[in-house]
Amino acid sequence: MEFAINPMLTQPNLRRLYVHKVHGEQAALHRDVLAIEEPLEIRVASDAGEVQVAVTMRTPGEDFELAAGFLFGEGLLHTRDEISEIGYCCDDRPQARFADGVGQVTAGARYNVVTVRLRPGVPFDAAQIRRNFYATSSCGVCGKASLESLEMRGCAPLARDAFCVSAGIIRRLDAGLRRRQALFDKTGGLHAAAFFNAAGELLTLHEDVGRHGALDKLVGRRLLDGHLPAADCLLMVSGRASFEIMQKALMARVPVVVAVGAPSSLAVELAQAFNITLIGFARGEHFNIYAGDWRIALPARRRAVAS
Repeated sequence: MEFAINPMLTQPNLRRLYVHKVHGEQAALHRDVLAIEEPLEIRVASDAGEVQVAVTMRTPGEDFELAAGFLFGEGLLHTRDEISEIGYCCDDRPQARFADGVGQVTAGARYNVVTVRLRPGVPFDAAQIRRNFYATSSCGVCGKASLESLEMRGCAPLARDAFCVSAGIIRRLDAGLRRRQALFDKTGGLHAAAFFNAAGELLTLHEDVGRHGALDKLVGRRLLDGHLPAADCLLMVSGRASFEIMQKALMARVPVVVAVGAPSSLAVELAQAFNITLIGFARGEHFNIYAGDWRIALPARRRAVAS
């Protein structure tokens, strides 16, 4: 069954205002642009009823992708066929819906609440999101427990297959990402997540005020298009690589994750444990390989360790 999401934005994602720009002792009034940040409540409706799953901050737009990607990343949703419809919650008034290939935006919707309605018979464990939170929180839970929680959810290591990317491709990804960050160019305040193929060609890119939101939108779009797992893709994120970023990549079965910023220690441990290639500080000609170096074709390998 084919699905489609109406491409119209449901809320403005930019806000214009005047600011005082100060340079030395001089100040002048200039027009500026800000990325809008609004909360999004994600609900799931199943045979057992409707429950609130999460509230996350995001840049409005692509909210259905974000909801689907978030639920998939948390292991609460597995395929697009489990979804009956996704719609904005507005009580009994007309609303925007994503269902069976039909999408429309009408007046009266409360665009900060999205309900994902599952098909009859699809099981849903609302308590799992709380278990996931406790397993991955930093409040007294060690990194080993966080990794073990992924194994308990059925996450297996990626195969050490023949997927390989040249170092030259990695060096070009940063520029490819920046060229397509339209909202960042206007505001300077948005993160991006993008899928590239092994030839370094950009497949799709999503932006959001949060790193996790951008990735949820990216994965959610592929889920709704029926293009998961992403086993033939490189993922690039504009910020750092955290445990949560790597967890979402693992759920999507992405073999190579490239970050503009630094990885955390637990992100590296996850990459090593689940055979994901993790690259950090990918800026221009430079990048560091933290795990899975066998997937990167380097012109020459040196044993020397620089001090």
